[in-house]
Amino acid sequence: MSTEAPESGRAWPRLRVEDWTATRETLHLWTQIVGKIRLAHAPLVNHWWQATLYVSPRGLTTGSIPAAHRLFEIEFDFIDHSLRIRSSDGGERAFRLEAKPVAQFHAETLQALRGLGLDTEISSGPNEVDPAIPFAADTEHASYDPDAARLFWEQLVQAHRVMGEFRSHFTGKVSPVHLFWGSLDLACTRFSGREAPEHPGGAPNCGDWVMVEGYSHELSSCGFWPGGGDEGAFYAYAYPEPEGFANHPVRPDAAYYSPENGQFLLPYEAVRTAEDPDQTLLDFLHTTYIAAADRGNWDRVRLESDPSRWNHLR
Repeated sequence: MSTEAPESGRAWPRLRVEDWTATRETLHLWTQIVGKIRLAHAPLVNHWWQATLYVSPRGLTTGSIPAAHRLFEIEFDFIDHSLRIRSSDGGERAFRLEAKPVAQFHAETLQALRGLGLDTEISSGPNEVDPAIPFAADTEHASYDPDAARLFWEQLVQAHRVMGEFRSHFTGKVSPVHLFWGSLDLACTRFSGREAPEHPGGAPNCGDWVMVEGYSHELSSCGFWPGGGDEGAFYAYAYPEPEGFANHPVRPDAAYYSPENGQFLLPYEAVRTAEDPDQTLLDFLHTTYIAAADRGNWDRVRLESDPSRWNHLR
């Protein structure tokens, strides 16, 4: 991490990608372990929505997970830097988030679950990363910078706020604003209502059938990924990508289409340093959605809504 004072507390904090690579890679694998615990207990919801994590007022949470006649929750607390597990019968376990190998985090998490009578088996290794070292054997990834972890969470808080506002303009099928631990990105996805061509798959260490389920219907997706560019990047893409999508005009001026990634990108720092960061990001989210919807002939009148439609009666 940089020796500069952390910018915690700023609405849109600065966190350079190169300053927390080791912590990000370790934390990514920790979230995969916790996400796989949710995956092991929760019934399938379309596009794997039952397996994601959510931004909370203190970090990242699984939300309520069913287990027989109980519910439990696992939360990364990036204020006190602890992993907390709570169950609906009053049970609770916690341990410190600090520099430790993935293997140790894996063992401590499963042990804490056993202590609550929540024995859980998960698949042995991570997905969508290469190489995929089995969790129980991974002593390579062992970094945790608490300042960086908190700044990352503060980035997610801001992205979550604005993406939630964007989500409210759609009355069609739309995902929550949630974090996919496979790639460690915060995402929100809108659907046209039509089926999509079968996805070819190809993600590293991830069965093609996973992507087939995730991309079963025509969509427009946006999100924030902390691992690209100088300070992370916002993205937007369509599946299948309609003709003319890449050349459709979008805002702000800092946004561009990346042929390599097959998506529009907006550097996080372009939002952070803007005079109105919220509106800058909203411009990107709305215009890239319009690119997908107009080029893909979506029924926008049926699918869109005005979140202020009842304000005149209040």
